[in-house]
Amino acid sequence: MKARLSLFIFLSVLCHAQGGKKVKVDVKATRVFGPGLQPERIVFPVRYFFIEAYDKKGNRIQKSVGDSFSVQINGDTTHGSYCRKWAQVLDRYDGSYIVRYRVYQTCRGLTINVLYNNQHVADSPYKILDPVYSEDCYCPMGDITSWQELVGCPSSYAQIDEDLKNFHEVDFGLALNAAIERFNQAGSRSFCNYVIKNNKVYRKCYGLHVGFNMFMDNILHSLLRKMTLPDVEFIINLGDWPLVNPKMKPLIPIFSWCGSEDTADIVLPTYDITDSTLEMMGRVSLDILSVQSNNDIPWEQKKPQGFWRGRDSRQERLDLITLARENKDLINASLTNFFFFKDQEDKYGPKEKHVSFFKFFDYKYQINIDGTVAAYRLPYLLGGNSVVLKQDSSYYEFFYHDLEPYVHYIPFKRDLSDLIEKIKWARTNDDKAKVIAQNGRQYAQKHLMAKDVYCYHAVLLKEWSKRLNSKVDIREGMEYVPIKENEKRFGDCNCHRLGHHDEL
Repeated sequence: MKARLSLFIFLSVLCHAQGGKKVKVDVKATRVFGPGLQPERIVFPVRYFFIEAYDKKGNRIQKSVGDSFSVQINGDTTHGSYCRKWAQVLDRYDGSYIVRYRVYQTCRGLTINVLYNNQHVADSPYKILDPVYSEDCYCPMGDITSWQELVGCPSSYAQIDEDLKNFHEVDFGLALNAAIERFNQAGSRSFCNYVIKNNKVYRKCYGLHVGFNMFMDNILHSLLRKMTLPDVEFIINLGDWPLVNPKMKPLIPIFSWCGSEDTADIVLPTYDITDSTLEMMGRVSLDILSVQSNNDIPWEQKKPQGFWRGRDSRQERLDLITLARENKDLINASLTNFFFFKDQEDKYGPKEKHVSFFKFFDYKYQINIDGTVAAYRLPYLLGGNSVVLKQDSSYYEFFYHDLEPYVHYIPFKRDLSDLIEKIKWARTNDDKAKVIAQNGRQYAQKHLMAKDVYCYHAVLLKEWSKRLNSKVDIREGMEYVPIKENEKRFGDCNCHRLGHHDEL
């Protein structure tokens, strides 16, 4: 296909069989909405927007069968050549669709055409007058408050308010010294001290295993390309386990990817969901959008069993294998790797090959059991169209406290003693289990998207910066971590908002 040809994406859909009568899509009533329709202003690694199909009576179409939509995206570079981009349309099998696309260089004159049977849908075509920059382009929209308002971030989050309630005014020098004294003995813990100064990143790391600092580097750089962050300083824990004992004084402010009811760490979105957001349509296949489009098996056709695959990172995972063997009609569970309990592989093995995460949803009941800490797969399990059975746990991610048992998931005891009972309850209360599955999915769609991952980081950094009572400066021994502008490989990145190209 010639490079100058427009990019077409076709998806089959959109007739709804209703009592044997074909329901037609109304191209004007059908909704097209989302941040991806403002790509010149709202920059994520992957832009995305949504299509919701409606019929001529204004009724939402709930199934995907029949005719076709198409989406066409056109744009040129500054030099008039074809603008490199990649787009996909993801069918959520409920009458709605995600259109996502990634641009790899500055695109000008971008036009997004959303068509149904060659007719424009809603307000299509969407013509973008300003340049559309790639994720790799440094082009801040303004300060952090302006960006939050543009994107529509909440002013705060209940979890952030809870985590910061003990830190009204912080002498960060004292906090850092306390962290070094408590956690850097013989390299027992790994953490980094970060400084953001004049919208540039500096860090110094402590401990033996600091490779996970790349996850913090990447999200900070992505934020800085989009907005001007306040000067701020913080400590990030690079390990799985939260560190801060609330009974030990002074209370040290440390950011962690996982929290627990027994610790006082300040929780961030996990490196897993953050990385899958940054690398979407890149080197990762599982992300919060892709998991919504691999659920083509209707609820009624799913296998009425609990399903689980994972490694041996907790005793309860071994116990689940025993339970599954005793209740093969109710649970399909196997270990895929032995690391923590290698000496028990003969008893709980043999290990099985990995199963595509998307195949998990062939089963109605998804079992979520802690690993070393919280199982970071929960966002993706919620995003599917099966119901989640979640183990009671003291560990939590940044969003767990928003979830309600029997609303978003079915709880079971930490020792698995009532898991069989809960699966049987789900079987005999199929309608209720289906509603819980739908609620969990709706929560993921509203609160765990790319926008939400960025908003949480931005709000936390802004609120944390207000608590520092001294000037933020670059500390001795810190390393400057420059932003890489990969767009140089493909085209210019002359941000019109800067007025000049800033060589970083």
